[in-house]
Amino acid sequence: MLTRRRVVVTGFGAITPVGENADLTWQALLAGRSGIRVITAFDPSAYPSRLAGEVDAYARPMAVDEKEIRRLSRFIVFALATTEEALKRACLDPACWDQERVGVLVGTGIGSLQTIEDGVHLIRDRGGIRLSPFFLPQMMPNMAAGQLSRTFGARAYSSTIITACAAGAHAIGEASEVIRRGAADVMIACGTEASICETGLAGFCSIRALSQRNDDPERASRPFDAGRDGLVPAEGAATLILEELEHARRRRAPIFAELTGYGCSSDAFHMVAPDPDGRGAALAIKRALADGDLRPEDVDYVNAHATSTPAGDAAETRALKNVFGERAHEIPISSTKSMIGHSMGASGAIEAVATVLTIRDAKIHPTINQESRDPACDLDYVPNVARAAPVEVAISESFGFGGQNVVLAFRRYSA
Repeated sequence: MLTRRRVVVTGFGAITPVGENADLTWQALLAGRSGIRVITAFDPSAYPSRLAGEVDAYARPMAVDEKEIRRLSRFIVFALATTEEALKRACLDPACWDQERVGVLVGTGIGSLQTIEDGVHLIRDRGGIRLSPFFLPQMMPNMAAGQLSRTFGARAYSSTIITACAAGAHAIGEASEVIRRGAADVMIACGTEASICETGLAGFCSIRALSQRNDDPERASRPFDAGRDGLVPAEGAATLILEELEHARRRRAPIFAELTGYGCSSDAFHMVAPDPDGRGAALAIKRALADGDLRPEDVDYVNAHATSTPAGDAAETRALKNVFGERAHEIPISSTKSMIGHSMGASGAIEAVATVLTIRDAKIHPTINQESRDPACDLDYVPNVARAAPVEVAISESFGFGGQNVVLAFRRYSA
């Protein structure tokens, strides 16, 4: 019987509303600092919700020149920047690797909605003949993966996953499967999103999914709190470098954690609402644990999907109780989105980075804005203040519109 190839995390990078790289993001998360504010990218005053987690600063990708960057949409540039950071941390030089053994998998919910919005305005104002020849490559969701492959010389498996809020985690999970079946030794797994624009805000407002705490932005995203009134949209990106264990050992790579389990399921319930009983989410958790040969009692921490919607947080709590029973009350759970908002297709990748850092540092970031208890959300959400705790095994949960669920199981690396 063949031994399953083990997959480890050897690098990571992130851009978020609270940090221009992974280190600064992690410091902000541990400090409980919010990155939510009134939108500055455009005038949101016509809408009932006017908040977002916007990215102010990040390092310009050095692998492409300034002229080419101007031709790329924001979500692609984010992917390039976080991948450069991740490769540097992994001590990987693209000039030296076997291009046919390195692949790319990107998750995004939308691609560039801003490009579509700008193109429609231009066509209406000046006519379609004035549309830029870069419109399609800037807009298409698969272009981030294409650009990463081209820039870094990754010729193995290449694909894009578009599963809304689960896309970043989905990309990481599927990238691990590519390595396990031997189609690559190294995978660049990235989640990226940059669609803070009027079209996106209008769409979310129309389904009444957003918080309306416009007078108190930093307290607007409040997962599991009784006063939660909706999610806060955000932008950002994160990249994990996944590597087959023996390949990483041979080159003496840093190993931050092992990606040991991956579970995927569907609610088969509603277009945008979660199954109120959390059955699909629970199934994804059980599958991730089974895939990683883990028992429920092995789990020391949960990075929750936790969007701050009334229905979603309650359903996720029920899912955790379904899987962990009474022990659900003993497991520390926290929400990265409480500080950075919901970065859609990037969220699962950003939260995967936070989960890896939780294992590395034995520190759990808080869920901020925990002020009033909801009887439907009665677990340990690490309220308001970070907590030191040994974490050997952790899961990261991502549940997307359409009922598409992904759970990743990480564990501390042990030879």
